[in-house]
Amino acid sequence: HTLKQKYGYLGQMTLTYDMTFLIILLTSLYESNTPRKQHRCLIHPVKKQNMLMNAISEYAADMNIILTYYHFLDDWQDERSVKGFAGMALLKRDFKTICNRYPRQCKAIKEGLIRLKTCEENHETNLDVVAGCFGDLMAEMFVYKQDIWEDSLRKTGFYLGKFIYIMDAYDDIEKDSKNASYNPLTEIYNTSSFKENCKNIMTMMMAECASEFEKLPCLIEIDILRNILYNGVWMKFDSIPGDKNVEEGTYYDNGSI
Repeated sequence: HTLKQKYGYLGQMTLTYDMTFLIILLTSLYESNTPRKQHRCLIHPVKKQNMLMNAISEYAADMNIILTYYHFLDDWQDERSVKGFAGMALLKRDFKTICNRYPRQCKAIKEGLIRLKTCEENHETNLDVVAGCFGDLMAEMFVYKQDIWEDSLRKTGFYLGKFIYIMDAYDDIEKDSKNASYNPLTEIYNTSSFKENCKNIMTMMMAECASEFEKLPCLIEIDILRNILYNGVWMKFDSIPGDKNVEEGTYYDNGSI
C-alpha cells in the first residue's frame, strides 16, 4: 500500500519479501509508532483489511524502488529491453529523490551491483566473493540508523544477502547449465553431493545471520521473525528437486533442512 501511495501501481508491483521482512525487523527493533488503518484491496474488495504503516514501511518502499530502478537499468544495458527502458524512465525522478534522501544506502547499492556485474562478466568462480557483493548492499539497507545496533543489523543483512544470492543461483542452476549462462555454482553442479553442499553453504550463512539477529533486542513479532529466519527462508530450497548427476541422469534427494 505504501508503494502504491508513493509510486503508483508500478511501485506496488516491485514488492519483495526481503523488504517486507526488513519492515517487521526494524519495526520490532525500534518499536516504531505504527498506527493501524483499514483499507480495501483488489484481492479482498468486500471487507476492509487491517494495515500497519509507519516510517519504516516508507523507508523499505524507497529501498525497493532503488533496487527496481537498477534492475530496469540492467535489463536495458544487457538486452536493450524496452520494458527496462520504460521502467527507468518512469522511476527516474523518484530514483533521484531517494538517492538524495539516502545517499549512504544508494551509494552502497550502486557499488555492490557494479561489483556483482563485474564478477558475473568475468565468470568469477569464488562463491564467497560473488555472493558478498549482494551481501554488502543488503547490509547497508538493513542499517536504518547509524546507532548502537548498526553492527548487528549490518551483519544480519550481509549474511541474509549472501544466502539470498546463493539460493537464487541454486534455483537457476539447471536452467543456466542448459543455456550455458553464468552461474557461480556451475563448477560443483555435476557432483552427486551438489544439493548437500549447497545446503551446507547456505546453512552457514543463515547460522551467522541468526546469530547476529539474536543480539538485537527484538520483542514485537519475535515469533514471526524467528519463523522466517529458521524456517521460512528454506521453503524455496525444499521445493526444488534433489541433486542431478548430469552424466548418469539421476537425482539425489538429501531431504529437507
